[in-house]
Amino acid sequence: MNVRISTRFIRVWQRNLTVYRESWKINFLPPLLEPLFYLLAFGIGFSGLIGSVSYAGKETSYVLFIAPALVAINIMNNSFFENTFGSFVRMYYQKTFDAMMATPLNVEEIVTGEIVWGATKAVIGTIIMLIVISFFGLISYPSGLLIVFVAFVGGIAFGSVAMVFTGMVGKIELFNLPIFLFITPMFLFSGTFFPLTGLPLWAQYFALTLPLTHLVSLTRALSLGLFNAELLISLGYLTVFCLIMFPLAVFKMRKRLIK
Repeated sequence: MNVRISTRFIRVWQRNLTVYRESWKINFLPPLLEPLFYLLAFGIGFSGLIGSVSYAGKETSYVLFIAPALVAINIMNNSFFENTFGSFVRMYYQKTFDAMMATPLNVEEIVTGEIVWGATKAVIGTIIMLIVISFFGLISYPSGLLIVFVAFVGGIAFGSVAMVFTGMVGKIELFNLPIFLFITPMFLFSGTFFPLTGLPLWAQYFALTLPLTHLVSLTRALSLGLFNAELLISLGYLTVFCLIMFPLAVFKMRKRLIK
């Protein structure tokens, strides 16, 4: 497949940013309030019952354990939902993609602009969450600043797989299937709310195949100031995941848009 991408994809990103700025106050609220709700419900509520958990050979409070996982979940949700529901609405209902294809933009540049925009939303949401969580003393700096970079890589990864689904589904209601079969299992079994060591051995190996597991591993290690080989393994996994899913997203969207 001949992939032709120029810097024109920035125009697609710029278009989405302009629309985002018109409703930024509404978009600002979820990443601001979501960590507060989760920290109150799980962190404060459960921490009294659980106490501390063992992670990387050390005992850490439950609040410190789940806070970076909430950041990873935010990265996944922002990019995935933007490049499923958001991209589908622009493609199918608003016919924005058709209008773009009447310009010098090609399919590859449109898809790239959409995915990069999804990653940008993940970064924006991550910065907001980091600010909120920092007030509780749950992020170690300066290593915590690297989470912003991880947010972009994770955003590209989940945005790419989201565009694969966008290129496949015929109706917007069908996104319930990848959410139920792909997003929900990762939300629960990627080391988010409890250590993977609490799972059976086969489930631990299965969790290692999930992209959110590696995203959680990266955000958790950086938030705690831990640098080890697992960081490189998880970053390598997400990089390979992007290299596979991004071309697949372009391929699926090309088949969808060009009859």
